[in-house]
Amino acid sequence: MEVKDPILYGNYYHIYNRGNNGIDVFLDNDSYYHFLRLYAKYIEPVAETYAWCLLKNHFHILVRIKEKVEVDENELTYTTTEKPKGIDPSRQFSHLFNAYTQAINKRHNRTGCLFENVFERKLISSERYFQQLIFYIHNNPVQHGFVKQMSLYPWSSYETIISDKPTRLKREEVLNLFGNKEDFLEYHNQQQDLKEITNLKIEK
Repeated sequence: MEVKDPILYGNYYHIYNRGNNGIDVFLDNDSYYHFLRLYAKYIEPVAETYAWCLLKNHFHILVRIKEKVEVDENELTYTTTEKPKGIDPSRQFSHLFNAYTQAINKRHNRTGCLFENVFERKLISSERYFQQLIFYIHNNPVQHGFVKQMSLYPWSSYETIISDKPTRLKREEVLNLFGNKEDFLEYHNQQQDLKEITNLKIEK
């Protein structure tokens, strides 16, 4: 099994994965909602979210892993009844994927792996990379032909960022990265050169 670099406290990461052998992992609207509920349960205690997008057979999430002192252990949830000896952000993501797989397998009378074995994680190395990645994540449904405009896709953070509705998403930080909401919209309405992050592309 491939060994991935551990997810470290205080760092920004692009987390992504797809269905095992390219199979669909989101089968209906309820499955999208359930994944987001589990995400709030397992990941929000250990990470801040900046952008996300769920597609039929894969997903992209941009997060900052909280510093260890920022994590409230009382908020943590595990997929086992036994409390782990230490907090491990990587394991929290594994809990998320395991819990979601168990729910989908039970509901759809299936067995076995739903996701590829080891989820991908890319360390965010610069502000420019961070900015391009937000565009890439929001543009994914357009890139794969699901919609013609980012705003038409319901399962991403794009609409949340440009709305005024309460959210746990780091909306202000994202908008400030681009300048303001108008600059964010202008950036997203233009075709961007994403050569630096072409290695992140996942085929649908």
